[in-house]
Amino acid sequence: MKKRVGLALLLGIAVALLFVFRKEVPLSIPVAHVQGDRLDSLNGVVVYCNGGFNGNAGRNVVDGYNIGLKYQCVEFVKRYYFERFDHRMPNSYGHAKDFFDSTVADGALNVDRALLQFRNGSASMPQGDDLLVLDGWGGNPYGHVAIISRVGDGKVEVVQQNTGSTRGTYDLDMIDGQWRIDSKRVLGWLRRKP
Repeated sequence: MKKRVGLALLLGIAVALLFVFRKEVPLSIPVAHVQGDRLDSLNGVVVYCNGGFNGNAGRNVVDGYNIGLKYQCVEFVKRYYFERFDHRMPNSYGHAKDFFDSTVADGALNVDRALLQFRNGSASMPQGDDLLVLDGWGGNPYGHVAIISRVGDGKVEVVQQNTGSTRGTYDLDMIDGQWRIDSKRVLGWLRRKP
């Protein structure tokens, strides 16, 4: 009986070692990212690690234009529009939720951002490169902004900075002739003028 138990134990150890050496079990512990690490990119514009929700690595200013506090969500979307389209927003300040102006009519120009603005519930479907604006909530009164990277199959994918994941998806539905992203926090999206 003791020989069978010993043999079974040896067999179990051998199988476990086989999995380890076949790399089916990770041999290393993942290293956490630190502020400034490159995490992702969209159209050549890098998403950086902020080092934590309230991380502050100073202000990013290029040629006198305030892009924002480094590695916050606002800094990424403004840097994206600046690097990809050479777009400078007339009002270069404000929290994420401030990018959406509730007094602007659907499809009209948001003068502070020099972008067309669409409400969540618009006749205009969101598009890639649109800037998505989310309202504040209990855990984050400042709101959030991201860049729409892809739209299709009833989904909107975004790329974002200063979140748990650099990419996220939302359901997209047509309801009563209007496009709606399925999130109570989504205020709307902004787009470059054609």
